[in-house]
Amino acid sequence: MASVSSALPEGNKPALRRTQTEATSDSYPGTADASPFDSPLERSASNTSLSSLASDNVKTDKAEFGKLLDTYGNEFEVPDFTIKDIRDAIPAHCFERSALHSLAHVVRDIIYLTVTFYVWNKYVTPEYIPMKAARVVLWGLYTFMQGLFGTGLWVLAHECGHQAFSPSRLINDTVGWVLHSALLVPYFSWKFSHSKHHKATGNIERDMVFVPRTREQFASRIGRFVHEISELTEETPIYTLIHLIGQQLIGWPNYLMTNVTGHNFHERQREGRGKGKKNGWFTGVNHFNPSSPLYEEREAPWIIVSDIGIAIAATALIYLGNTFGWSNMFVWYFLPYLWVNHWLVAITYLQHTDPSLPHYTPDQWNFVRGAAATIDREFGFIGRHLLHGIIETHVLHHYVSTIPFYHADEASEAIKKVMGRHYRADVQDGPIGFIKAMWKAARWCQWVEPTEGAEGKGKGVLFYRNQNGLGVKPAKLPKTN
Repeated sequence: MASVSSALPEGNKPALRRTQTEATSDSYPGTADASPFDSPLERSASNTSLSSLASDNVKTDKAEFGKLLDTYGNEFEVPDFTIKDIRDAIPAHCFERSALHSLAHVVRDIIYLTVTFYVWNKYVTPEYIPMKAARVVLWGLYTFMQGLFGTGLWVLAHECGHQAFSPSRLINDTVGWVLHSALLVPYFSWKFSHSKHHKATGNIERDMVFVPRTREQFASRIGRFVHEISELTEETPIYTLIHLIGQQLIGWPNYLMTNVTGHNFHERQREGRGKGKKNGWFTGVNHFNPSSPLYEEREAPWIIVSDIGIAIAATALIYLGNTFGWSNMFVWYFLPYLWVNHWLVAITYLQHTDPSLPHYTPDQWNFVRGAAATIDREFGFIGRHLLHGIIETHVLHHYVSTIPFYHADEASEAIKKVMGRHYRADVQDGPIGFIKAMWKAARWCQWVEPTEGAEGKGKGVLFYRNQNGLGVKPAKLPKTN
């Protein structure tokens, strides 16, 4: 696999690897379905229509965009391939789904959870391990391991939400609802909003996950004028650390309850459900309210089904806490639950936040461009075995989300031949690199803006900038009154 290195001078090259393989025109059979609307998830009235997605099949003219620079200083080109190119490159068998295969992985992960619970409760006791400090360390390891196994089950429920788990919608939604409810996730509520994320990835006004602030929004948040942003001094590392800790600790429940990091243009919901509503606490914009503008009227009953699942799980947890003691439940369930939250936020954050990635204004966005505005990373055995490859094959997942995880590696290799220089992957240092990328993203990626001096369509292609003196400097703008 060849690497295309950065255009930056030697010594300043970032960890980014833009990986591509030699293209062969006849290596893979095509598929009959070339529709860009690859997922059978329910369509949303507020989402991109199939006809508009099909308009992605238009080649781009580089001259119309001018010179665009990502945060590293690399020149960026807007993707010029089509959805049909992507789908035709993928071997036909990669689209095949097996309920038996997928259920075997569910059973495997449940066995991991069960055996770990049994071994620790049986043997990590004063009788076998008299030293309290050693028991504390081992029970800390328990929470970490159970968090990984729980995240693996979360990923399998994610497969269900995309109908990649099996050919049966009934099996998919039943398994997904049970697994997600056990993890206190409102399955159908998440499924519907996540579908909207896939249909608008990279769209600065319609995406549902980790939508970055624009320069104007960042300036407003810190009480500065837009032109002053380029003059800001470095953010203290301790502030970055505190922000990261908060994001990783409460980011997931905060997203479910306030839609933080999701778009805030709910007035545009065409059924009128978003009138006067904004993201935040007690505004009605959340994943539990059947009247939330995140959903259409026809989806409301399923939001209630999701809430029922959460209520059943909460009732079971209360019973177990009252029966076995809340201190035990804190270690058995709630600390692993926090680890699950951490991994979900870290994975999603790093799939969509990187100095090399663009975002688009609505007039320049399309499905092909948005799906390419994601990045694959590497997390070794944990990522590929315990987390079912969700970190390593995310770019492919955004193009064809119905491909099951056990075919995703092969399908990813196939689409690299089509994407070429537009494929993004940062695999340097493996799992350690993944953890380091969280700090890098927090320091490098604070807001998005057009490349300085951008003209024409280039003004609609936005890149991360920061106040920390890292990478390309923010544009200097004239003072406004």
